[in-house]
Amino acid sequence: MPKLHIDRLAEPLWPLLNKFYRRHHSPMKALKGGQLWVAKGSEIVAGLCLTPVVGGQWLTGLFVDPAMRGQGLAAQLIRDASASVEGTLWLFCHPELEGFYQRLGFTQDTLLPQSLSERLVRYKRNKPMIAMGLEPLVRSTIDNL
Repeated sequence: MPKLHIDRLAEPLWPLLNKFYRRHHSPMKALKGGQLWVAKGSEIVAGLCLTPVVGGQWLTGLFVDPAMRGQGLAAQLIRDASASVEGTLWLFCHPELEGFYQRLGFTQDTLLPQSLSERLVRYKRNKPMIAMGLEPLVRSTIDNL
């Protein structure tokens, strides 16, 4: 595996993350108003978005280049991006991804902020979706593993 760096993407470079998503035919989109994080060598190989919400951050857009999967890159990207996040880290995912996120410490027994709760109801109209959260204390324990 080539040497990769995980960094917050500077705002003028945000279009690069959307270009990465499109290159892989992913429906993901970089959300404005938050932080974009990427793993890159000579090019972006993974990315995610963190958007502030009441009580924490909402993680969206996690995508790893299919050729780079299975190497712990998504887990490392989440750990690095969330290291300085205060509050809970929430995400929505397809139920088949629950085990992956559980291994990172996320649980379904999380209380969502109203804005995310309303969004989840809308999303669930079109596809199966679950909400998961990672509490700050759990996150700091996982970071030390």
